[in-house]
Amino acid sequence: MRILLSNDDGIHAPGIQVLAKALREFAEIQVVAPDRNRSGASNSLTLESPLRTFTHPNGDISVQTGTPADCVFLGVNALMRPAPDVVVSGINAGPNLGDDVIYSGTVAAATEGRHLGFPALAVSLDGHQHYETAAAVTCAILRGLTREPLRTGRVLNINVPDLPLSEIRGVRVTRCGSRHPANSVIPQQDPRGNTLYWIGPPGEACDIGPDTDFAAVKQGYVAITPLQVDLTAYSAQEVVSAWVSRAGVETQW
Repeated sequence: MRILLSNDDGIHAPGIQVLAKALREFAEIQVVAPDRNRSGASNSLTLESPLRTFTHPNGDISVQTGTPADCVFLGVNALMRPAPDVVVSGINAGPNLGDDVIYSGTVAAATEGRHLGFPALAVSLDGHQHYETAAAVTCAILRGLTREPLRTGRVLNINVPDLPLSEIRGVRVTRCGSRHPANSVIPQQDPRGNTLYWIGPPGEACDIGPDTDFAAVKQGYVAITPLQVDLTAYSAQEVVSAWVSRAGVETQW
């Protein structure tokens, strides 16, 4: 198995380094990751300036100022030859549950792999301690994909409880829960008296039903959530069509 490995925490983050070590025991790995933390970059691509890369002594490649999606795009189309069999993103420091997937650079790297035609996993740890647990889970899933290929056309978003492997209760296939809206902005003054702002933490969990990723991780299970790229709200199409007629939109031009 040939694996393109990326993340959004940066090439030196413990999560990607622990995972790379574990994957190299049974697969051929090429790490292509941002040279710094790009958390929250979502699916952005760098289009207005060139991208530079740096190859580290161990063969890992960092992309200077690159986003996670940049890294996967370059990895697939220029830096990994032959092409990978699968794209893996992670291990993220902290969960990517519910609404987090909209903003997550970890999920975005996997999504870019899926856009380019490859099976893709996004892996996150619900904490900052037991990266080896998340690595072991990821390896087990990839070995499972080798034994029994999964052709859903979806990204698998994997969230792992921050527990020793012996305390993981199993795996649940889940849906995305949701959070309350984030509303924290932290103002500060710079040395010249100008106001600058920090975006605060995400909202607290809101929809934590028993079939959600939030519930599974809280109860000690690995949550696997299939994510689709098509954002069309099919159930709303008829409602919107009826509204267009009632509102007379076509008569306004």
